[in-house]
Amino acid sequence: MTGGLALILGDAGRNIGAGMSGGSAYIRNLRTERLNREAMVAGELEVGPLGSADAEIVLDLLRQHASLTGSPLARRLLENVDETLASISKVTPRDFQAVLRTRAQATQEGLDPDGGEVWSRILEVTGG
Repeated sequence: MTGGLALILGDAGRNIGAGMSGGSAYIRNLRTERLNREAMVAGELEVGPLGSADAEIVLDLLRQHASLTGSPLARRLLENVDETLASISKVTPRDFQAVLRTRAQATQEGLDPDGGEVWSRILEVTGG
């Protein structure tokens, strides 16, 4: 994945995150042994719980899925939001997360997130 979002509710296959350069994968009941070993050893992937913004994204995707498909699984997951959100992990590429953090920090500092100073910071944190 080079960008975008994926919400995986069923079993994820092996080699999760291989070649992932951007975007976020939200995976229910993540089995860490299925993550790409090389990417994990190299520290190229970040795996963790959902933040508040992630929770809103996941719930929105679940609501859309339930509405558009009538999925009984999506409806069940929406019945117990806390349990559902606790069962979902976020997988992102390390450098992508570094870019997001750098841009957010720059915005808090009142800088243009697309400006030259911020791009210099991004290159520094990503080794770019």
